[in-house]
Amino acid sequence: MHIHEYQAKEIFKNFGISVPKSCLVLSSDEVEKACKSLGGERWVVKTQVHSGARGKAGGVKLVGTIEEAKEITNQLIGSRLVTNQTDSQGLPVEKILIESPQSIDHEFYLSLLVDRQSNKVVVLASTEGGMDIESVAKNSPEKIIKIEINSQTGLTGIDCQNLGKKLNLSGSALNDFAVTVNSLYQIFIEKDASLIEINPLIKDSNDKIIALDAKIDFDDNALYRQEEILSLRDSSQEDERELEASLSQLNYISLDGNIGCMVNGAGLAMATMDLIQHFGGSPANFLDVGGGTTAERVSKAFELIQSGQNVKGILVNIFGGIVRCDLIAEGIIQACEKVGLNIPTVVRLEGTNADQGLKILKESSLNIEVESDLNLATQLIISKVS
Repeated sequence: MHIHEYQAKEIFKNFGISVPKSCLVLSSDEVEKACKSLGGERWVVKTQVHSGARGKAGGVKLVGTIEEAKEITNQLIGSRLVTNQTDSQGLPVEKILIESPQSIDHEFYLSLLVDRQSNKVVVLASTEGGMDIESVAKNSPEKIIKIEINSQTGLTGIDCQNLGKKLNLSGSALNDFAVTVNSLYQIFIEKDASLIEINPLIKDSNDKIIALDAKIDFDDNALYRQEEILSLRDSSQEDERELEASLSQLNYISLDGNIGCMVNGAGLAMATMDLIQHFGGSPANFLDVGGGTTAERVSKAFELIQSGQNVKGILVNIFGGIVRCDLIAEGIIQACEKVGLNIPTVVRLEGTNADQGLKILKESSLNIEVESDLNLATQLIISKVS
């Protein structure tokens, strides 16, 4: 689950991490009060959307007058911001953060995340803050410092100090940095985060370490014990179909292809998408209906798949292990009769009672073609949408 920058910074403040003074506004009418409250003669106007690269997309502006701040806020609120991390539709802008500018001496990159290879939480840091970290990793990998955190001992004060020294920090800035990193680790563990990123983390002209930006992602599977975090969810920033799927306990992610996929099991879903790509097709979604597939879930899955504007055909790939393929076939028929089926559909069944399931589908009056071989099923649906 993602949250907005202003929400992440509020969490930072609660854990003793320094952030710029700011005010959240919902309309241009609130801008003057916000600017006067912050004081000064310049302000930063920042769109609040669940995406990075906002500055490059025109979503972050430094202004020198209250009228300019009002004008930009008025232009942004109600618009959709398109960045290189969103689709072509962008994300709706409903909130603006007005922030005091900082005197920057140096910019750093800092993040904590789960490293799937080592199965550990790692800290990534670089002196090249404010830049795309992917570009730094590609062009100057030696400038990225990585620390794996021992799950038994956690992040130690020595770890934090050593990391700061590698970033050429010293004195009060080094101590401030060490406190910041330690606090981020506390947030990561206590709040079940999956990613915390600050880009840039700055050292100002007074050697103070300040989080100029803030991004926190949380583990969806742990939200049941993080009610306070769950209350920060902004569904307006989520894909409508993905949100609807989550409410039906379906794992669904929209993609740009034209072949809708309905599969039971995340690994099998990934393999199915790879196979479609391998044979020259393009998947329109990732959709895992889960091991305990029911007619209701299948029905919702078909409804979600067909709602995709680019979907020209559907490939159903079910392996009957926990559930029987004949029950799956009956569920598919019920679902199709309920939601309607007006695009080519190929169903591949394998596993428990697969023959019975394929027979049920063949004998139905629905316009469904069946195939027990996944390669042939994949090639068949691709031929129908080409």
